[in-house]
Amino acid sequence: MKEAGKMAVLKLVMKNVSKWYFTEGGEIEALRDVSFEVAEGEIVCIVGPSGCGKSTLLNLIAGFEPPDSGEILIDGKPPAEPGPDRVIMFQEGALFPWLRVADNVAYGLKMAGYTKQERRPLAMLELEKVGLTRFARNRIHELSVGMRQRVALARALIMQPRLLLMDEPFAALDAQTRDSLHAELQKLWGPSKVTVIFVTHNVREAACLGDRVLIMSPRPGTLVTERKVSAPRPRTIEDDEVIAVARQLRADLKAVTGNGNGDAAGELKRGGDSGCPGLESGVGHDAKRRSPAVHGGVKSGGGEGRTEGANA
Repeated sequence: MKEAGKMAVLKLVMKNVSKWYFTEGGEIEALRDVSFEVAEGEIVCIVGPSGCGKSTLLNLIAGFEPPDSGEILIDGKPPAEPGPDRVIMFQEGALFPWLRVADNVAYGLKMAGYTKQERRPLAMLELEKVGLTRFARNRIHELSVGMRQRVALARALIMQPRLLLMDEPFAALDAQTRDSLHAELQKLWGPSKVTVIFVTHNVREAACLGDRVLIMSPRPGTLVTERKVSAPRPRTIEDDEVIAVARQLRADLKAVTGNGNGDAAGELKRGGDSGCPGLESGVGHDAKRRSPAVHGGVKSGGGEGRTEGANA
C-alpha cells in the first residue's frame, strides 16, 4: 500500500483470520480466512449481508476475544486484551444513564487516573467539538438519540485512540441526524487522522465516509472485494461521486448475495445484525456472547460509575 509516493504506515494487519462459535445447535463458522490491511489515518468501511461477521471482526480487533486461527497485528503487535488505544462505539451508545453528559464523556479519563480538575476541561473541549457544551450537566434521558450519539462520539475521541471502531453507530437515527453526524465525523477526523473502521449496512454511508469499502460474503464471512473512494472531502450522501460509488457497491453486493435488495444493498437497517445487542446474527441465543463494551479501556456495562459526582 503506497501513499504520496512512499509506503504508508500500517495500523492494522489481518492475516487469514477465522472465528468459530459453539452453540447447542452445533458449530458455526463466523469468519473464514479474512485478510486485509489498514493504513494509519484511513477510514475503512465494511459492508455485507446480515450475519456475515462484521461485528465479530470488530470484537477481535478490540481484543474482546481472540481469533481461532490467523493473526491480528496493531502497530505490529497482537491485541492481547482491550485497551485505550482501541475505542469501540456501538449503535446503542452504551452511555451511563445515572451520570451527567460531561461525566459520561470524561468516564474513560477517570478510569485512566485523571483527577476531576484534569477531566473537566478536557470533557468540555470534546463537548464543544460536537456542539453540546450547553448540555454538559444534563442527564442522558434528556437528550435526543442523535445527541446521545454525539456524546458517545465525544467519549470515544477524548481518549485519543489509535483505532476508532464503529459498529453501525448511526443506523437507528433519522436521515437528517445521520447526515449531520456524517459531517461531524469527517470534521473531527480531519485534524486527528485517527484510524477508523466503520461497519455499516448502508452503501451510501460507506461511500460517503470511507477511503476504502470492503465487501464481505455471507457467512462464513470473508472479504470478496474492495472499492476505493477518491471523492474529495467533506462528502454527503447526495454527492454525485458518492452515489456512483454506492451504485458500484450495490452491484458488488448483488453479485455476492444473489439479490440487490435488503439492508446490505443500501437500505438503512434499524437494528443490530440480530436485533439482540452484543450477539452476532446467526450465531444463536446460546452462543458465546460479546464481552462488555469497552470505551477507552473502560467497561461500559458495570456499576462502578455510579459513584461519580455531578461534575466530570
